[in-house]
Amino acid sequence: MSEKDNLHNADGNDIKKKEAITPEKSATNDQNASSDAITSTEKTDTPDAVEGNGNPLEQTTPETPKEEAVTETSSTESDAAESETSSPEEAPAKKKDAQEEIEASNAEDAEDDSNVERHSLEEKDYHAMSMDQLADEFESLLKNKKVQTIKSPVEEIRTEFNSKFSEVLEEKKDDFLSEGGHEIDFFYSSPVKKRFNAIYNDYRNKLNAYYKTLETNLKSNLETRLRIIEDIKGLLNVEENINTTYKHFKDLQEEWRTAGPIPRDKYNNAWNTYHHHVEIFYDFLHLNRDLRDMDFKHNLEQKLKIIERAEELAKDDNSNRAFRELQVLHKMWKEDLGPVGKEHREAIWERFSNATKTIHDKRQAYYADVDKAHEANLEKKEAIIAKIEEVAKDNVSSHQAWQNKIKVIEGLRTEFFNAGKVPIKVNEATWAKFKGAVRTFNKKKNTFYKNLKKEQYTNLQKKLELIKIAEDNKDSGDFETVTPLMKKIQSDWKHIGHVPRKDSDKIWKRFKAACNHYFDKINAERNAANQEQVDAFEKKMQLLDEIKELKLSGNAEQDLETIKQKTEAWNALGQVPQNKRFIEGKFNKTVDGLFNKLELDKSEVEMIKFENKLEHLSQPDDTRLLDNEHHFIRKKIDEVKGELNQLENNLQFFSNIDESNPLVKDVLKNIENHKENLAMWEEKFKKLKELY
Repeated sequence: MSEKDNLHNADGNDIKKKEAITPEKSATNDQNASSDAITSTEKTDTPDAVEGNGNPLEQTTPETPKEEAVTETSSTESDAAESETSSPEEAPAKKKDAQEEIEASNAEDAEDDSNVERHSLEEKDYHAMSMDQLADEFESLLKNKKVQTIKSPVEEIRTEFNSKFSEVLEEKKDDFLSEGGHEIDFFYSSPVKKRFNAIYNDYRNKLNAYYKTLETNLKSNLETRLRIIEDIKGLLNVEENINTTYKHFKDLQEEWRTAGPIPRDKYNNAWNTYHHHVEIFYDFLHLNRDLRDMDFKHNLEQKLKIIERAEELAKDDNSNRAFRELQVLHKMWKEDLGPVGKEHREAIWERFSNATKTIHDKRQAYYADVDKAHEANLEKKEAIIAKIEEVAKDNVSSHQAWQNKIKVIEGLRTEFFNAGKVPIKVNEATWAKFKGAVRTFNKKKNTFYKNLKKEQYTNLQKKLELIKIAEDNKDSGDFETVTPLMKKIQSDWKHIGHVPRKDSDKIWKRFKAACNHYFDKINAERNAANQEQVDAFEKKMQLLDEIKELKLSGNAEQDLETIKQKTEAWNALGQVPQNKRFIEGKFNKTVDGLFNKLELDKSEVEMIKFENKLEHLSQPDDTRLLDNEHHFIRKKIDEVKGELNQLENNLQFFSNIDESNPLVKDVLKNIENHKENLAMWEEKFKKLKELY
């Protein structure tokens, strides 16, 4: 850029001339002015010499004697341009790398005014997010950010989402095939996948609409800028007062500043052509040296401020932020300011280049540290993959063991996703190795459960046969023959083993209904023939009323003895009719209320209550109530064991935390409560088995 460029915007105010400058006077004015014009189209790396960059979009100039003189200087540039272009050519390669990177970015900004917002987006570890979290993050970006600024994070989110969904899809497919399905029939979708696709479609529609509008605007803005260039060229042929012409020129420059973004591939040529004809216009004006020196002084002051800011940025620890602001400084240096006095040019450019190099080197060092961190993450992930492969090698043969292994693998998978990014060159290979290890484990797991399902199907057929026997004999009146048979098939049912979960409750209800129907029929006939049970019911009703009115003394031992006496008296009255057995529940509830008032150990009271309950469940020739209790207690034991295992597994996550931690204390207390609960149920089960 020549010394005479940007005089109109050096301080933002109109320049007042002492006298009008006419074309006739300019011919005899400062003879050095023409030598300062820069019209070369050869490329230079110097931001100050931007008007000499690239090939002009339009090199045809008005055929005036003055312009011909300017054109003749294109092969030998003026001293002003030479001193501005010499520094970067002599600079080290790294300086050029930084400057070229900045130039390329600023050219890209010419097409999109959202560059600052794009660079200000927060970097997040999408690799560690679940599919639901990725969908949430995508939706948030689309809702809160400009659609043209989120391309990079959207592509990263999409890549991570597709990788995770692909893994789930492969697992579902393996499960489908292991169950006997055909590959051609396999189909799987999920709500989160449908949601993600909907968000992505919305993103594409918005992005397409934006680019469609942008294309129209870029074309219009380019046409406006080219028209401004033509208008500046035309000022040389306007026959009017030079002050009026100069005012028109300033208006065109202001219009240029606000014309809006243009296509990036047109950016450099547009700027070069514009500055080329601005040079010609200033040369045409032949401004006096005082005004030029004033412009030099202003430009020097502004460039020193830019240098000072660049040197401050060179000390900033955030290299990415410093580099982004450095781009803005270079753009200001190139586009907003003109040259300075010849004696200052090389020195200030060298200072600015040195600050640029420092920021660039720190940025490169930052990325080198990032690469080291990625290498460390790769080592972590390789170790995790090795653990998964080791778990997959271990062969186990029980459902519980496989459930434990599944939990271990899930923990390793979470650890893998949280380990961070790895170098791009090995990312796909690492991901493929991880998926291969998990797939190997899943195949072995699926094989086990496939065989288990076969065994459960065999058990289902056996139980269906027992159901048929029970249903065929439920209405039989041959009690002497059928009763032993019904008891036998009840015993056989317990020893057959598990059936598929979807059939378990359904077949149990059928079997239970058939057996209950038979034994209810026996009990009904026995009750009809046994007046003694009816009498027992009447007596128990009276005794129950007495117990309800019973007042405890407050002495635990004495009150316990009183309750035992009442219980013994109740049991001594014998059985009641089948349809009157509800009274036993009322008695148990009333006695439980009395026990709760005693100041005794909870476990001791619970066992006393249970022993009392067993006495009521024991009936000659009818084990249904005991069987039901047996089934109930076994189920409770399994439930408590499962909860205890879960708590103990959870405790492993606190291995490095002090036991005084409130959260750890709470888990330990919960484990102790479950152990006590398990011991109580096992003791009940032991008491129950003694009755068989």
